Amino acid sequence: MKKISLLGATGSIGIQTVDILRNNLDCFKLVALSSGKNIEKTREIINDLQPELVSVQQEQDALQLQKEYPHIQFTFGTKGLVEVATHPDSTVLVNAVLGSVGLESTLAAIRMGKTIAIANKETLVTAGHLVMAEARKYNVAILPVDSEHSAIFQSMNGENPKQIERLILTASGGSFRDKTREQLKGVTVKDALNHPNWSMGAKITIDSATMMNKGLEVIEAHVLFNMPFEKIDVLLHKESIIHSLVEYHDTSVIAQLGTPDMRVPIQYALSYPDRLPLVGGNRLNLAQIGQLHFKEVDFDRFRALKLAYDAGRAGGSILTAMNAANEAAVALFLEEKITFLQIEEMIEQVMNDHQNILMPDLETILHVDSETRKTVASMVK
Repeated sequence: MKKISLLGATGSIGIQTVDILRNNLDCFKLVALSSGKNIEKTREIINDLQPELVSVQQEQDALQLQKEYPHIQFTFGTKGLVEVATHPDSTVLVNAVLGSVGLESTLAAIRMGKTIAIANKETLVTAGHLVMAEARKYNVAILPVDSEHSAIFQSMNGENPKQIERLILTASGGSFRDKTREQLKGVTVKDALNHPNWSMGAKITIDSATMMNKGLEVIEAHVLFNMPFEKIDVLLHKESIIHSLVEYHDTSVIAQLGTPDMRVPIQYALSYPDRLPLVGGNRLNLAQIGQLHFKEVDFDRFRALKLAYDAGRAGGSILTAMNAANEAAVALFLEEKITFLQIEEMIEQVMNDHQNILMPDLETILHVDSETRKTVASMVK
């Protein structure tokens, strides 16, 4: 029985994690969770899984829930995230929150020796050097939940990492993969949220459309697998059947395949090193699919991906600036305050103006994150 703390229980990854826990009550126990403002969904999870500790975003929601569930402890805010992550009974932390808010709680959980199942790209992008250093210090496993990194992790099982030639991350291309840059000028939020393959949250779906999502994953792969950027490639693959590949010195290529279903990598991270049957999962039928398609990435077309590579190679606080600028710009686009192409323009402007600090500490990372968001907001004004 693995005891789980879950950050971001009412988000896309969180809901799918809850589904796995609900279907495997003999294997997993949810002892602590955090959610945002979706109190109805929080109540549903509480009723089904009976956690010991629940954190919500607003204090008034915590007080109301405490009246309804007197046998459960409630907390709120940033402090609540840390409390959930460091719950004394849990052995595994699933970090499924959006954005850089998951950083402090993840570091706190590592220092308690908990296994980290990470679905939060921003934690590794902005502070990968801190997270991995702490993981090594406390002998903690960092298990990837992203489908691409899970695929790489699985394709490296039993292999010598020194014999890897390159990592190849596949990308669907997102909602606008067949559009030219000229055709992107008039796209709407509704258009951008219509992903052809995956069911994901709004922010990640927009990131997929800009390909910043893949850029963050490239940086994440660099951090998780200690691989130089020149050995990390991106390949367009619109079916999302091959989730990523690893090429070795002898020209062998090992890939992980499956139908597009985020529950597969989530469940693998929870059950590792074992595998469990996936309730309601669709088996891959290659004969039925017939063909798979691949295409090189055009970095002029997908400028956000190039910006991510640039930031990754530079390292330091520019990674935080790039990530915060992206988060802030995507939020503005979802609020229909800027156009789709302005997301990239804002990120590039922030990166060009940023005074980079190599090996930033946590205080510096949080400061750069905060100041960058203010800068992006001022661009609109």
